[in-house]
Amino acid sequence: MAATATLCVVSATVPASAQCGGASWYALHSRTASGEMMNPAQMTAAHKTLPFGTKVKVTNKSTGKSVVVRINDRGPFIKGRIIDLSKAAASRIGMIRSGHAPVCISATS
Repeated sequence: MAATATLCVVSATVPASAQCGGASWYALHSRTASGEMMNPAQMTAAHKTLPFGTKVKVTNKSTGKSVVVRINDRGPFIKGRIIDLSKAAASRIGMIRSGHAPVCISATS
């Protein structure tokens, strides 16, 4: 008796608003890609493709802590990183000391 195997390949793309990867933080006092001034005390972030104004929940996979941020800048431009957080947002999820952390992001309403 011969056994047959079936291989099913599903191709799916993960939307930019639901990703896991690396995060870093920054605290500049310069103009962002959206045209507003960067304020390290606000809950904002940079993402490569999400529209400005999009709100995403960022969860630090190491600490389990989450924060909601508004996308107002472009970046990060380092391989493996999916989001750059303001200093205040990074502080809320416990990644100031390390400078980077594994995170997952998801769209909020």
